[in-house]
Amino acid sequence: MTRIILSTESGADLPKELALEHDVQVVPMHVIMDGKDYLDGSLPVQEIYDYYARTKKIPSTTSTNSHEYHEFFTKIHTDFPDCTIVHIGYTSKASSSFQNAVIAAEEFDNLYLIDALNVTGGLAAIVMYAVNLLKQEPTIEPGRLVEKIKDIVPKSKLAFVPGSLDFLKAGGRVSNMAYLGGALLKIKPRIELIDGNLVSNKKYRGIMSRVSEKLIRDYLNQYDIDREQLYLIYSIGLDEGIKQRIDEIAIEHGFKNVNWMQAGAMISTHSGPGGFGIAGIES
Repeated sequence: MTRIILSTESGADLPKELALEHDVQVVPMHVIMDGKDYLDGSLPVQEIYDYYARTKKIPSTTSTNSHEYHEFFTKIHTDFPDCTIVHIGYTSKASSSFQNAVIAAEEFDNLYLIDALNVTGGLAAIVMYAVNLLKQEPTIEPGRLVEKIKDIVPKSKLAFVPGSLDFLKAGGRVSNMAYLGGALLKIKPRIELIDGNLVSNKKYRGIMSRVSEKLIRDYLNQYDIDREQLYLIYSIGLDEGIKQRIDEIAIEHGFKNVNWMQAGAMISTHSGPGGFGIAGIES
């Protein structure tokens, strides 16, 4: 029986304990701060926030390159001889990472690539769906597993609100006028992954406790999410009281398992402190 090994990027924000428990291999993306290149995961998120506080600049982020992918896939085959790799990648619409994986994959047999068209919790939800499928059907053929994962890619739904517009402005993602208007009116954009693209499709007004509750209620009204599992994403700085309230709402809606995931350096660079997101897979 061929052993199937799942892999993904650090931009999935998959908690380390889950990756270790299920042998999910994670390749780091990059954060470049003050002229130094850090592997995502090696740079504490708080240092990014401290850097912004000092300089009013945010780091830049870059994808995993094809050479790194080649080394990554080679190491997996060394650690798990005769395995088949199923790599579930960060959306190709927002990063060159997936295309770099495609280039590296040309030199490997027994390697499947899936463009998850998602990031952070939306990508992690797809990876964990694959983990659970393998647990339920350990003898599943790799090709059949890949088909099933591809079928649920469009069903993985992610929505989030940044903690502040400061980081979006510093990264050039909002104009000065939009920033000033948003800051004065306490407006926060709701950002979703639509067909793999990051799209701002709604605005909320008010303090984060109110906004986060509006977001989860709107999200659960809009999507019929499988009640087996919900993923909640936060960046450092989100108030613990907000997390407790979101937990209560998730329980009210009948979710059996709720996983909180901290946004890593890659995602936090764009969302800033105190952000909140929600992800799950439609029934």
